[in-house]
Amino acid sequence: MVDFFLNAYKNTSVLHIVLEFLAFVFGIWSVWLAKKENILVYPTGLIATIITSYLLYVAGYLGDMIINGYFSIMSIYGWYQWAQKKDSIAVLSISRTNFNEKTFGIVLFFITIFVVFGIYKICHYEIKTDNYIDILASGIFFTGMWYMALKKIENWTLWIVGDIIVVPLYAYRGLGMLSLQYIIFTILAVSAYLEWKRILNNNIQQY
Repeated sequence: MVDFFLNAYKNTSVLHIVLEFLAFVFGIWSVWLAKKENILVYPTGLIATIITSYLLYVAGYLGDMIINGYFSIMSIYGWYQWAQKKDSIAVLSISRTNFNEKTFGIVLFFITIFVVFGIYKICHYEIKTDNYIDILASGIFFTGMWYMALKKIENWTLWIVGDIIVVPLYAYRGLGMLSLQYIIFTILAVSAYLEWKRILNNNIQQY
């Protein structure tokens, strides 16, 4: 296990190792803040996604780079949404998706898949088996990020599924730190789902 991590970074510059470590720390911190429904999830997440986008661009993983670029944009949007208040009370509260939101999520999932696939083709990237997994993960994560910005509990279900998919993908690519990060993301996402479910049930009981 130690050799797996060390060998993956033996030809990597110190700068890139430091950047990946920072993305690792800020990424985990961001998910933990999201679990606590803390708005700082967005600035911390923004730092992680910007760094990760750069690293993935350098590594040539286009699908993953697009995912993280979108995360950066959605972090700004989610930050704005979560910051909205009325009489000093947050406008958004944890809720479940309605029929229209579920439908939009499904549409967003498929649009994302087609767009990412199209970008691979336009850029003349060879689409290998692991790239198809990228494309699938893109659809899941794009939809999950949208639901998170709206404080929909279903976002955690999508994060869990997506995280489980990309853990072996990053390990296969030799990105040990990212693979470990997504294992931790999976654990945190399960914990966050249970926490948001508890909050949601308490809110329902109050009404």
